[in-house]
Amino acid sequence: MARNVVISGGGTGIGLAAARLFAADGDRVLLLGRRAEVLERADVPGALTYAADLSRPRGVRGVERFVASELGTVDVLIHSAGGSGYLEPQVDSDEPLDVVLHNWTLNFGLNTLTAALLTEALKDRLADPGGRVLFLSSIAAFRGSGSGAYAASKAALHPYAHDLARQLGPRGITVNVVAPGYIEDTEFFGDGMDEERRARLIAETSNGRAGTPGDVAATLHWLASHGAGHITSQIIQVNGGAERGH
Repeated sequence: MARNVVISGGGTGIGLAAARLFAADGDRVLLLGRRAEVLERADVPGALTYAADLSRPRGVRGVERFVASELGTVDVLIHSAGGSGYLEPQVDSDEPLDVVLHNWTLNFGLNTLTAALLTEALKDRLADPGGRVLFLSSIAAFRGSGSGAYAASKAALHPYAHDLARQLGPRGITVNVVAPGYIEDTEFFGDGMDEERRARLIAETSNGRAGTPGDVAATLHWLASHGAGHITSQIIQVNGGAERGH
């Protein structure tokens, strides 16, 4: 039976790879993101698209209305929207605390609020039983990111997911987090990736390769399956063993 799948950040990278997997199953997929042109280019068979800033209540209210009119029930909710802020405008200030405020506010908006606002808006529409909520965290949540703000904004999703799993569990809904390591072929690093850094990140893995959007999408796809119905409140790492380091 076809399911309704809502994916934030569905126009690129991990979100797009996941969207294609669910669409291949015959599921009805709704792609969310800030850039309408990116969503339109995604080319996911049968997918609906809706452009909105999910870090703002106004944008999320628009999504809520669209879901109510076009889907009704949400079977799978995947939070792939986010980023490190590399691609965002930087604050024009020489005052260090202004920079700190900007970076922390930006990262929590991109990675925490987008997930929390969308979840709270749609949680009453989740299928019960059988609904699935899946958050995208990061290896940085376990070992830091070097900047503080990004890692903290991803780590904040973990206790939220645990609380949500307890809240939604009686309805037969599972809530899990997937925490990827270094994933190639995404927009995450912008122009900030060079061969030396790439080699260093790959060397940290146990299997000697970078991750792909497909690796993470396959994990999300399985966690959304009937077979994963007794798995909830878990943080699943997809990083080739890199969190342990070498």
